[in-house]
Amino acid sequence: MEKTEQHIINSENPVISIRGLYKSFDELHVLKGIDLTVSKGENVAILGKSGTGKSVLIKMIVGLLRPDRGDVIVLGKEVDKLNTKDLDALRLRIGFSFQNSALYDSMNVYQNIAFPLTMNVKHLTKKEVDSAVMEALEAVGLKEKVKQMPSDLSGGQRKRIGIARTLILKPEIMLYDEPTSGLDPITSAEINDLINEVQRQYNTSSVIITHDLTCAKATGNRTAMLLDGKFLVVGKFDDVFASNDEQVKSFYNYNFIQ
Repeated sequence: MEKTEQHIINSENPVISIRGLYKSFDELHVLKGIDLTVSKGENVAILGKSGTGKSVLIKMIVGLLRPDRGDVIVLGKEVDKLNTKDLDALRLRIGFSFQNSALYDSMNVYQNIAFPLTMNVKHLTKKEVDSAVMEALEAVGLKEKVKQMPSDLSGGQRKRIGIARTLILKPEIMLYDEPTSGLDPITSAEINDLINEVQRQYNTSSVIITHDLTCAKATGNRTAMLLDGKFLVVGKFDDVFASNDEQVKSFYNYNFIQ
């Protein structure tokens, strides 16, 4: 089912603004003039095959890579101009859901979720930390897993716990890197629903990096097709795939949706 608007998107208040973005690694030209705006409260799904620059783009949004040319402005800050202190402060306002969930194997679920809170917000009481952990777990529907180890969780549960860990700092922006990768269709649908619920409940703006058409259609208010270092087309999912461009058609056929 295609995503429908169930909350307010403020198109006059962009939280991410990318203009004329270029990035190369030696002779490998990855991004070749990217323009993208993400409005407050909006989910944008970025589609593309492996190696098209999706992960490079997301790393530039959080300042892990610097642009060769162009501007990346996040929450009003020009990312590559920030000093270390200001960049760290900006990153606390951004939640990053990693493809492999990136949980600490030696910590149980409670400890994994509490870790970013206790590291970044000082002088909290144990009661305050407990309350925040349980609120994050409730948001992803896994309160009963609070004492389990990551090794005891399914792939979908690990994804949910990884999202809960980002939610504990109440981020304004969520970045999802291949959120349904490696999951069966039913679990993938549950993760898509969770992404939408996070958008509604926390009023987040999100960038969803994916090669999964079902994920893009279910979660994105808009879809951007990244091919050969540029956004070939940006718009509503059905409008994007109404294009007669052979590259878009071949991508759709490769990822055929019933």
